[in-house]
Amino acid sequence: MTLTKADLVQKIYQTHNLTKAQATSIVETFLKISKDCLANGDDLLISGFGKFNIKDKNARRGRNPQTGKELILTARKVVTFKPSGILRDRVNGIL
Repeated sequence: MTLTKADLVQKIYQTHNLTKAQATSIVETFLKISKDCLANGDDLLISGFGKFNIKDKNARRGRNPQTGKELILTARKVVTFKPSGILRDRVNGIL
């Protein structure tokens, strides 16, 4: 099952006795704050869930899989995620 923004809004709406507009605003605000934090190069730590951070990838040689032609992939930034111990244990059925 995939969890979508609409699913998050629905769960917040049902569990916290809010209007759908309020629940939507909460989800959108959280996502905006999260995106802004990562876009500024800051880490995003959510206790009990995990840590999102930005890493720099160097330029490297690659190749087009369709043509086999070699090319240079430019340097870029990527978002990585490291789950917390609590989340990791829960996913593995320990908790």
